[in-house]
Amino acid sequence: MSTTEPVAAAEIIDGVLQLTIATSAAGTSMDFDLINAGTAALRALDPSVGAILLTGAGANFCAGGNVRNFAASDDRGAYLHQLADELHDFVRALAAAPVPVIAAVQGWAAGAGMSLVCAADIAIGGPSTKLRPAYPGIGLSPDGGMSWLLPRIVGLGRASEILLTDAVLDAEEAVRLGILSRTVADDDIRAEALRLAQTFVNGPRATYTAMKKLLAQSPTAILDQQLDAERDSISAAANSDTGREGVDAFVGKRKPNYVGLTEK
Repeated sequence: MSTTEPVAAAEIIDGVLQLTIATSAAGTSMDFDLINAGTAALRALDPSVGAILLTGAGANFCAGGNVRNFAASDDRGAYLHQLADELHDFVRALAAAPVPVIAAVQGWAAGAGMSLVCAADIAIGGPSTKLRPAYPGIGLSPDGGMSWLLPRIVGLGRASEILLTDAVLDAEEAVRLGILSRTVADDDIRAEALRLAQTFVNGPRATYTAMKKLLAQSPTAILDQQLDAERDSISAAANSDTGREGVDAFVGKRKPNYVGLTEK
């Protein structure tokens, strides 16, 4: 994609909200016009949206922040404070989204780009996908939630090693650690991520929302609390339109139809 070709920051296609976070301009560094547009779209999430797809429009998913812009700022601290605020608004909006978030991770995901991979519910990569924190190389600490997200995926000890050594993770290692969900051929990454996103559009949306809520609270809950939360959640689901349709379809030996069932 050329640097002059227009890119839609946020567009809904067949029920999938597609959010572009970087383009080929400036070496596929994070584009904050796109990030801020994505935050606005997430905060005003259209009811038709059944999944969210994160993607980069260039050769890489996202090469991190634009370091040349950092260097050109008169007050680098104030500039990065503002960018971090904007990025973190985006991460908070992603975390609050009631639908699955899928990342199509082609090429490099570095710095804050790697943070957004960690923020996705499911991340699809390819053989050439590589992830790197990239913060030690420029003398900065992490942002985008990486210091919170990465330990919850790989464990504190492994996260410490990855961050402190600025490790480059290839696709195979990223899958082994659980950062990438799986890989497909490089040319198929976006198509497969979009195909997966579209499977959620007509699925049991209330179920996905409940699952995301349970998963989000599990790191800080003790087992007793989580068991109570699961009990309350499945009980509420049983009397919901989604739960009734799913159970009745199973008993009736037919495929469930969840279209139009939007209760949470």
